[in-house]
Amino acid sequence: MKLLVTGAAGFIGYALADSLCQRGDDVVGIDNLNDYYDVGLKQARLAQLKQHDNFRFVELDLADTDALAALFSQHEFERVLNMAAQAGVRYSLENPRAYIDSNLVGFGNLLECCRNHDVEHLVYASSSSVYGANEKIPFSTSDNVDHPVSLYAATKKANELMAHSYSHLYQLPSTGLRFFTVYGPWGRPDMSPILFADAITRGEPIKVFNRGRHSRDFTYIDDIVDGVVRCLDRVPAENPDWSGLEPDPASSRAPWRIYNIGRGEPVELLRYIELMEQALGKTTDRELLPAQPGDVEDTFADIEDLVADTGYSPSVSIEQGLQQFAAWYMDYYVKK
Repeated sequence: MKLLVTGAAGFIGYALADSLCQRGDDVVGIDNLNDYYDVGLKQARLAQLKQHDNFRFVELDLADTDALAALFSQHEFERVLNMAAQAGVRYSLENPRAYIDSNLVGFGNLLECCRNHDVEHLVYASSSSVYGANEKIPFSTSDNVDHPVSLYAATKKANELMAHSYSHLYQLPSTGLRFFTVYGPWGRPDMSPILFADAITRGEPIKVFNRGRHSRDFTYIDDIVDGVVRCLDRVPAENPDWSGLEPDPASSRAPWRIYNIGRGEPVELLRYIELMEQALGKTTDRELLPAQPGDVEDTFADIEDLVADTGYSPSVSIEQGLQQFAAWYMDYYVKK
């Protein structure tokens, strides 16, 4: 297929574009290469992608309405995968404007282009952060998600609502994917795997927020990509059983669907640190700190509907995943 992958220099976008190129799709990747974190890492990911003859990169910002429209006019994209966003819960407390521009204005521009160019299917990244103040475990797509606890989460919830309106008004099939704590090689340096690995290898104390009383549904990047591709290949249809009297929050009379993509096995943060230390062959101290604003205490994905609809089956354990991450980390950051 002729595909557009936004955020192609990012962690998930890169891994997804690489997998799609390997299976033979024709992929155009776009990214604005902002400096939220090391642009060198983004360039290194792109260097890997450019080894594929069926990959083309265009530096472009989704908030640039005219440039995005021109790109869609130049290429006849069959399906679009939106992995571009201003990421990070804590950064959204410091720079809210970046989230409005990228996650709201940019996503709105993308919806317009998909509508105007008869795209067959839009798949877009949402986030487990939308569950916000929800205390029901595990998190299910049938749960209410109207109480976000960060602006980042609010923008992701807004994306789901914006996509629904386009699915309803213009019959644009769309699938939103709530990712749960993605980790693995080529990951973001502002996320816990690299932050913890940096501290361990330098012999510095690890900053452990909420005094380690967090648990996270850590999901290896290969499992995330497998779930996204399965959803890409399954264009959603209207749910004939949907009722406005007892509305299902994860489906609609429109061709619109929401799924969780996680492993479905939360791991306590202190256990996760122990496994990271084992993978790196070193130990270090912990600095136990209070919880950070915007963080949720636990995440745990209910993935039953994704398994039933697509056959998704996460296969990488936390032990395997951290071993593979550690091998990449040592090669990329320590040995070079």
